[in-house]
Amino acid sequence: MGTFATSTRGFLCVAASVLIATSGSSAEGREPGGTAPEPRTYSSLSPQKGWASPVADDETFSFFLAELLEYRLSEEGGEGRWDTYGWRGGDYDRVWVKSEGDVSGGGGQGDVQLVYGRLVSRFFDFQAGVRYEQLWGDGPDPSRVQASVGFQGLARYFFEAEPTLFVSPEGDVSGRFTGAYDLLLTQRLILQPRLEAVAAVQDQEKFGMGPGLNDIDVGLRLRYEFRREFAPYVGVNFRQQYGETARYARDDGERTLQWAFVVGARVWF
Repeated sequence: MGTFATSTRGFLCVAASVLIATSGSSAEGREPGGTAPEPRTYSSLSPQKGWASPVADDETFSFFLAELLEYRLSEEGGEGRWDTYGWRGGDYDRVWVKSEGDVSGGGGQGDVQLVYGRLVSRFFDFQAGVRYEQLWGDGPDPSRVQASVGFQGLARYFFEAEPTLFVSPEGDVSGRFTGAYDLLLTQRLILQPRLEAVAAVQDQEKFGMGPGLNDIDVGLRLRYEFRREFAPYVGVNFRQQYGETARYARDDGERTLQWAFVVGARVWF
């Protein structure tokens, strides 16, 4: 019994010493007035002797992807098509440059966007910036500058989505949605369905756009990744124009419905 009491008194003395030492160190670590010190960030930490360096999570990276670099062959003839983008920045803030368009013997159209992107969720960037659009052909070559606002990222079930809204200084509003899904048949053979839809709020005849749904572009491409950075592909593409946009196309002697065989390459670095 005496041994048990002696052991209990010893344990209580040790516990009291630990509590006093802990409370003393906590008090020393506080600033006058009882406020806690400011937390240190990664940038303020210096590696201790024998310790690994702090994690470098604020690096700047660059990326470029040519999603479409292709030639389309249809009953009307052939045309080239591109859809590319690149960015520079970190995990949260990036500067993006995007370009999309098509060109044929009779003319073409294309745009370039310069936008700032901010990560707003685990898989999506919010983007805002400016867009320059240019048409060229036999007649006048109209061009315009628009504000660009949208999102880009990976939706549920690994569906790539890019909805974008464009507003001109005159108040003309239009939008474009692009979506794609990669179906892995093998580790290198990939089938990609792709959809692009364009719509406008007002009539924009100078740019061949009527109010409402303008056109839908649907494609199915089969690519083989010889390397992850280079993947040639073949496929088919369907395009249909609607409403006033279709009437503008008919007035210019163009078909409003088009099937095309496509061949191209997907490149990134």
